Amino acid sequence: MDELNRHFRVVIPARFESTRLPGKPLRRIAGKTMLEHVYAIAKASGAGEVVIATDDARIVEAAKGLGADVVLTAADHPSGSDRIAEVVSLRGWTGDSVVVNVQCDEPLLPPQLIDQVAGCLSEEGDLATLAVPLSADDPFDDPNVVKLVMDGRGRALYFSRAPIPYHRDDPATPRGMYRHIGLYAYRVESLLRLCALPPCPLEQTERLEQLRALHAGMRIDVDVASAQPGPGVDTPRDLEIVENLMRVAT
Repeated sequence: MDELNRHFRVVIPARFESTRLPGKPLRRIAGKTMLEHVYAIAKASGAGEVVIATDDARIVEAAKGLGADVVLTAADHPSGSDRIAEVVSLRGWTGDSVVVNVQCDEPLLPPQLIDQVAGCLSEEGDLATLAVPLSADDPFDDPNVVKLVMDGRGRALYFSRAPIPYHRDDPATPRGMYRHIGLYAYRVESLLRLCALPPCPLEQTERLEQLRALHAGMRIDVDVASAQPGPGVDTPRDLEIVENLMRVAT
């Protein structure tokens, strides 16, 4: 890990409202709220500080019950990045410091991936993220599985919901495809710049915020994940799947 990034911070954006799963951070899995699972994962990483950022008093109360550092943010943030940017501004974190966005719907995220994405952010990078190779058994044509392509230096070229790269002679194979993992490390000054920019046409078309960064010429460093993350939680069915996986693991 770069010396620059050793003392990174984690912010967990935890929004109460969710179209498919209202109150998602407070839903219980294996006897604990999802917020508690994700907070424990973040605390198990090498982060020097872990902050929960939310728009709801119920989540504030739950976070305080965990002994967590929590910030009540504005309710109208369009994304988790904007919520983190408010925390960054309130706390006065320096522009060259590193903050990792750990989403509150990833209760099976290996803690080492948080350390890895922080260490992946180079001194010249604006953001860093992770990816895993896709196999023929993966739903690589599913638009909910975000794919990415990178250059020979490990920098992101593009993210898409479509299968990329497209194999003209064998379109049924995912050879060379990578699934994007929604885990980001930001340089604080880059995060604030990103959130100050208007959405770009590509972002609006694909509904992928990271395309705004690429459109603005920002550098996104990418590393292949050192561990396979478990599934995230977006629906009641996802809750059942994750709970079953946790039961098997114990």
